[in-house]
Amino acid sequence: MASRHRVEEGIADSTLHLLRAGGPRAVTVEAVAAHSGIAKTTIYRRHPNRRDMLSSALSAVASPEPPGSGADAADQLRWLIDHAVETIDSGIGFGGLAAMLTDDDPEFTAVFRAILTGQRAELSAVIDSAKASGSMRADIDNATLIDAIVGAYIAERARTGQVADGWRERLFELFWPAVRADG
Repeated sequence: MASRHRVEEGIADSTLHLLRAGGPRAVTVEAVAAHSGIAKTTIYRRHPNRRDMLSSALSAVASPEPPGSGADAADQLRWLIDHAVETIDSGIGFGGLAAMLTDDDPEFTAVFRAILTGQRAELSAVIDSAKASGSMRADIDNATLIDAIVGAYIAERARTGQVADGWRERLFELFWPAVRADG
């Protein structure tokens, strides 16, 4: 079982590496096999096609462990910021993001948009938890908050080519007064 898990991790790691480095068109079963050292036949036994391989790798990145039940609303907002950044940095990368925005690879776009639907539900559940505890404003639109966080990250990276040290905390300090219940 541990060996099977290592194989899946190797396939996912190579898939994501190739996606971040070369965009979705760089992700083929042949390229993943060459990068990971895992035989194509082994990959095909686990993933019947490229779409399934991409979906599996991206789903793992887009489904993080939610913050613990003891996390307060401030910690939940920090978790949202961290998760939004990691989905891009450790997931699709900016090459994948550009390909999705331009619909350069419709198969990839369809896969990732389907995954984003599930991810948004998980992120919304974290926001709803903060609202239910009374520590985050009940009238906050979950989708707009998520979009604002992701958009701010993309804009910072586009503007400077990198994300400056302390950016996440500065973003938190900008958003926190606007979303906290007593703000």
